[in-house]
Amino acid sequence: MRLPPGFRVRIHDDVRTLDGGRTLVGGSPLRVVRLTPRAQKLVCNGEIVVTGAASALLADRLLDANVAIPVLRPGDRAETADVTVIVPVMDRIEQLNRALSGLAGLRVIVVDDASEDACAIANVARRNSAEIVRLDRNVGPAAARNAGLDRVSTPYVAFVDSDVQVTTGTLLSLTAHFADPRVVLVAPHLRGRAVNDRPRWFERYEESSPALGLGDRACVVRPGAAVAWLPSACLVGRPDRLVAAGGFDGRMRVGEDVDLVWRLVAAGERVRYDPAHEARHDVRPTLRAWMGRKFIYGTGAAALGDRHPENVMTAILSPAMGLAALALLARRPWSAPVALAGVARSVQVLNRALPRGGDRSSVAVGLSLRGLGWALRQESALVLRHWWPAAFGAALVSRRARRVIVSAMAVDLVVGGCESGWRNPVATFAGRRLDDLAYGAGVWSGALRSGSLQSLKPARIVLPSGRRECQSSEVSPPRRDCPDLDDGSGEGA
Repeated sequence: MRLPPGFRVRIHDDVRTLDGGRTLVGGSPLRVVRLTPRAQKLVCNGEIVVTGAASALLADRLLDANVAIPVLRPGDRAETADVTVIVPVMDRIEQLNRALSGLAGLRVIVVDDASEDACAIANVARRNSAEIVRLDRNVGPAAARNAGLDRVSTPYVAFVDSDVQVTTGTLLSLTAHFADPRVVLVAPHLRGRAVNDRPRWFERYEESSPALGLGDRACVVRPGAAVAWLPSACLVGRPDRLVAAGGFDGRMRVGEDVDLVWRLVAAGERVRYDPAHEARHDVRPTLRAWMGRKFIYGTGAAALGDRHPENVMTAILSPAMGLAALALLARRPWSAPVALAGVARSVQVLNRALPRGGDRSSVAVGLSLRGLGWALRQESALVLRHWWPAAFGAALVSRRARRVIVSAMAVDLVVGGCESGWRNPVATFAGRRLDDLAYGAGVWSGALRSGSLQSLKPARIVLPSGRRECQSSEVSPPRRDCPDLDDGSGEGA
């Protein structure tokens, strides 16, 4: 499926341009992309306009590499008659009313997943001009969405949970992504919304650090990228290709959204995340419910580990960066020399991949330090989030383990402060600790109940290969990632 004539892509703002525009350094995962002279001529002021086969292929590959993003055109938006919205619900009458109030003009199908007060749900649906599908047995959100999907005849479908507020305009704007014929699913940025009139501290934390928020970088979604999955709380997709892929796995009560995205990606479909558009997701109103939801999210890792063992990795590290970060967390006299050696090794590898020029060394050093920072962040998450039960057990008998935990907390404090703009750092630190405790407990509980430890694999070590350079052109095959360029791909599920 080729990009249509007139389709435009723009080189991402965070991509470095070297060698007179011939070399691009960026993307997710981070990579070095070299353009042939012919491909370079197709780039004008940082943009590529599709005019033929060569420009279409170049734009497509830069999109796949997360080096470029699409330039959406208002004329590519769907009309209201082209979109059907599926809203699964169980016993959330007030929230359902808020969710439906923003969807004026769209065909909406409310799937009542065996609510206790079916009449109240039906009344809310009718007041908002929505259709109602009643399920007599509770089947869970995945199967409920599938029940609604079976009734869709429009070119596009949106899935909106009953505790999400999004507008018709936002959903229609997201359909502009389907001008790219490979895109089958797209999601906006989900921000937290406190439901209490006087939000408690954990609600304010969730508003600034939402569990389903995926950051501010627009990108193609796939395992190993900056955004590796999408939450099903708000999605827009092509119903025919979703049905062809099997829809949501109705057997899964949690993690079904991650599973769907990874199956689509494995089938060669393109999935996008667009943080320029937003939806609001209600925060659980009590601390117990809030932590309980984090725990449930964690339990989904076990099923995902069985279905997608190659994707469920809590960290992706090169040997050099992995050892360097571990040395810094250990805080021993030999830590600084080991970390410097790891950075020096990364600089050496990068110098082989980058073009010769006056700024090659400075770029290599900058990227290596960035890689060290991501490695520190990933290993800290291993200690404090995914592997905290084991880390806590080790801390009871080992001073070294206690030292590593304290170091990881210091790293996480800086990360949380930077992400929240240092607004109320005490609440941010407390929120992150409770968030990690609940999620990590859910991961271990799910693994033990399933009898599979696949989801507890600590990391994947990316070994360097004999070929050091990552090159591309408008006619070359898809590129392999440079082994020592760690992009901090996030935690996945």
